[in-house]
Amino acid sequence: MNAAAKALPRDPEHGLYVGALVVAFAAVFAGFARTYYLKSLFGTPALPWLVQLHGALMTAWFALFFTQTWLIASHRVAWHRRLGVLGAMLALAILVVGPVVLVLAVARELHAPHGNRFFITIFGFDLVVLTGFGILVGSALALRRRSDFHKRLMLLATCSIIVPAIARLPIGELPVWGLFYACVLLPAIVDTVRHRRLHPVFGWGAPLLIASQQLALLGAHTQVWRDFVVRLFA
Repeated sequence: MNAAAKALPRDPEHGLYVGALVVAFAAVFAGFARTYYLKSLFGTPALPWLVQLHGALMTAWFALFFTQTWLIASHRVAWHRRLGVLGAMLALAILVVGPVVLVLAVARELHAPHGNRFFITIFGFDLVVLTGFGILVGSALALRRRSDFHKRLMLLATCSIIVPAIARLPIGELPVWGLFYACVLLPAIVDTVRHRRLHPVFGWGAPLLIASQQLALLGAHTQVWRDFVVRLFA
């Protein structure tokens, strides 16, 4: 057996995390294929540089998650920790650039003669998504010495940012949420069966993540929120 083969990850949990990541990123790729990843094939309008940066940062997050999972499964803990500093900086960049992109998009649509008013709903929902992402990543970093908590929080953080992408798929609202539930709950179920107990992170984190995004969607559809955003951007 050569050195490369010996270096291959053997941790049984590697498949769980990589599998969840592949499904999540496949959904993100499909959702943004027309407007970002494969835009040259669809002839969609050019994107502002800030939106392109936002897309690059979000894509980098998925690449980093995969790399970090592989490093741990390969027992390269020192490299994982070094790269974790980059991960913290990347998460911070996402939390700075994301809201700016949102504000500019909403302002553009509300001030345009025939702007898309649905951006009012997107604004509220995506703010909650970014807030949840920040809380999960921050918690994961704070508990980085508890590897069982850390890796599960990072997985939930990664799953938390997929709805804005899959909502762009022409599959209807119920399949969108079904795919989101699957990305969040299936790893929790598999993890519970494997360890014969429900880990606290999945026990409280998964329900809170799902509930926060469902409530965000409901709240962003209310007239109170619409009036607030219109006055905010007046």
